[in-house]
Amino acid sequence: MTDRNRDDASGLDGFDLAILDILQKDNKTPQRLIAETIGLSAPAVQRRIKRMEETGTIMANVAIVNPSHVHHEITIVVEVEMCSEFGETHDATRNAFADAPEVQQCYYVTGEVDFILLVVVQTMSDYEAMTRRLFFSNKNVKRFRSFVAMDRVKVGLNLELNPKRR
Repeated sequence: MTDRNRDDASGLDGFDLAILDILQKDNKTPQRLIAETIGLSAPAVQRRIKRMEETGTIMANVAIVNPSHVHHEITIVVEVEMCSEFGETHDATRNAFADAPEVQQCYYVTGEVDFILLVVVQTMSDYEAMTRRLFFSNKNVKRFRSFVAMDRVKVGLNLELNPKRR
């Protein structure tokens, strides 16, 4: 497949999507095995992976840790409503959420609330300390609402790529 077969918007072709599909399932899959699976040479796979890392398509290669194995038993979804969505106070709040180690994911959203946070902590005391630091001490936080997860039914980051559809 040549570059002219690449998707115009993303710059990715079917081979790239097939590589990404494999890496999402196990990023330790040997490049030789990826090459055999998708019908390319190992050096071609290596070049494609390097390009996707350089362009930010592949954002990171990480280990996904089971929270309960490291005593982070409590998952909390938090809705945060701001007093003002504009200016430096908004940016400072957004950065504080992004920098907080307890916050695994942070989304700036439309609707009745401004942010949705996914928080993982060891204890409710840890969560209380985080709320004091991030919410109560921030004059731009109007209110927040917490939902404690009773079970982690599905957790994942894989995107459905379906390289055969392209």
